[in-house]
Amino acid sequence: MPDWSKIEAAPRATLTQLFEADADRLSSLTLDVSGIHFDWSKTHLTPELIAMFETLAGEAGLAAKRDALFAGEIVNVTEGRAVEHTAQRGEGAAESVDLARAQHARMRALIDAIEAEALGPIQHVLHIGIGGSALGPDLLVDALGHDGVRYDVAIVSNVDGIALETALEQFDPHATIIAVASKTFTTTETMLNAESALAWMTEAGVEDPYGRVIALTASPQKAVEWGVDETRILPFSESVGGRYSLWSSIGFPAAMALGYDAFEELLEGAAEMDRHFRFTEPTKNAPVLAAFADLYYAQVRRLSTRAVFAYDERLRLLPDYLQQLEMESNGKGVTADGQPLDRPSAPITWGGAGTDAQHAVFQLLHQGTHVVPVEFLAVIEAGDALDEQHHRQLLLNAFAQGAALMTGRGHDDAARAYPGDRPSSTLLLDTLDPRTLGALIAFYEHRTFVNAAMLGINAFDQFGVELGKEMARAADAGDQDLDTSTAALIERALG
Repeated sequence: MPDWSKIEAAPRATLTQLFEADADRLSSLTLDVSGIHFDWSKTHLTPELIAMFETLAGEAGLAAKRDALFAGEIVNVTEGRAVEHTAQRGEGAAESVDLARAQHARMRALIDAIEAEALGPIQHVLHIGIGGSALGPDLLVDALGHDGVRYDVAIVSNVDGIALETALEQFDPHATIIAVASKTFTTTETMLNAESALAWMTEAGVEDPYGRVIALTASPQKAVEWGVDETRILPFSESVGGRYSLWSSIGFPAAMALGYDAFEELLEGAAEMDRHFRFTEPTKNAPVLAAFADLYYAQVRRLSTRAVFAYDERLRLLPDYLQQLEMESNGKGVTADGQPLDRPSAPITWGGAGTDAQHAVFQLLHQGTHVVPVEFLAVIEAGDALDEQHHRQLLLNAFAQGAALMTGRGHDDAARAYPGDRPSSTLLLDTLDPRTLGALIAFYEHRTFVNAAMLGINAFDQFGVELGKEMARAADAGDQDLDTSTAALIERALG
């Protein structure tokens, strides 16, 4: 494993001291890529630390691991799979890119047929999935649909019947298609929600409810066995992981709502970030530098959480999306070769939307005993048509919070003192459109990959989500030997 001792022994100047000591600090710690301005100057990164991390990256084999990812080699070693979400954007092994293009063409043809009313007059898309099969599409539609969508979209993930009932109440069953998104087409929550949605259609007198189902899956035969006609199955590759799948047919509801041209722009923006990550030196590489900052705070300063605040209502779902991307990918306790991880893994990702969060959690960030690295996201171009003061105040609050976290303020009354020296980074988008959003999401994917590569872990399996689900299925069948507390809870609630 890489030797962290030099980085751990590096001097620890305050943020204010770093600015005072380096007149070029801003230029050396900011980048502009794909319509996004990245500012790490309010983190504790320095050119010296970055050079040390470059050495560490060499020891960890980061470049070789990155090349293997794009070449379509087996990088998900525990499951023996390649990881090819970048091929969906046109960056990867040639045969995988060709397959992705063919699958995208199939999706576009089906969307064209739906628009031509081949399935009848459609107004609503009910998308049913969970995890990566829901979080990505939900983010896309919510972020890019504020100026209007072509179809009403409801995305249901929770097996709690209230979630599905709430969505069904909004829709006319005779004008609805159901997109069932499941890589295996066996996901318990998804399939139960899908069966209940079909029952809703049947009770409403819809002729041939199965004829209104679109299957989004890497297991097309399972979808056929479930009752979906082959012509309405949109497959994607087994090598595309769930939390990296919005670029595949899992993005169908976004392509329906926003138009296929917008979906293509999303892919293009992501591909631009792919090329930046693939071919740019570490000191000018946005995902790499962001990961260096992450690793410094998690591994050296041992800070266990990272907060993300979107100062734009359209990005309010991004913290939820990143929770799965980062914690499901890198929340591991062993290395890729099965050895115990002797360092912290991924920090806990959390966050919210500004300015709401300022009146909820920023008290702790400014004056609490926990030091939390903060990431601010904002957009220069306003997304609303109201008085420009709305957007001006939004941006000023985002920038001022970062300044206050860094500088702090002394006071004779300790309760009114701010310690300062609390790190933050800022991502400032020129505008929020499909291309820029695609680049932003791809940036976070590659940042997550770099964090994993530097720690020697596999970012692409997720066995940790399985045990509780297995026990729930076994308990339902009466085959699970449970502890007395759990058995008593089941008896009390279910009899």
